[in-house]
Amino acid sequence: MISQVRRITLFSLLLVSSHTFAAGDVESGKSLGETCFGCHGVASYTNVYPTYKVPKLAGQHPEYLVAALKGYRSGERSHKTMRAQAARLSDQDIDDIAAYLATLK
Repeated sequence: MISQVRRITLFSLLLVSSHTFAAGDVESGKSLGETCFGCHGVASYTNVYPTYKVPKLAGQHPEYLVAALKGYRSGERSHKTMRAQAARLSDQDIDDIAAYLATLK
């Protein structure tokens, strides 16, 4: 029988590892996500039309990034450039990009 302390430790490790090691591959995401920085890597970059500040992606929660990219891919989110970028991505590509971007500061 596993002691209470060992059980809590094991459970904690499982929680941390499942959150830290998202479904994506960071190295694959690094190469796939390079195009993102053309807009999202420019400090204080503002979109031409409609005019708004382009959000910083580095350090975002991977769950948010996955939801956003899938939303653009499906058309649920309407931004033509982002739709075009996300349309070519598989679920694994999206997970990889999200995992990579979440590691940045």
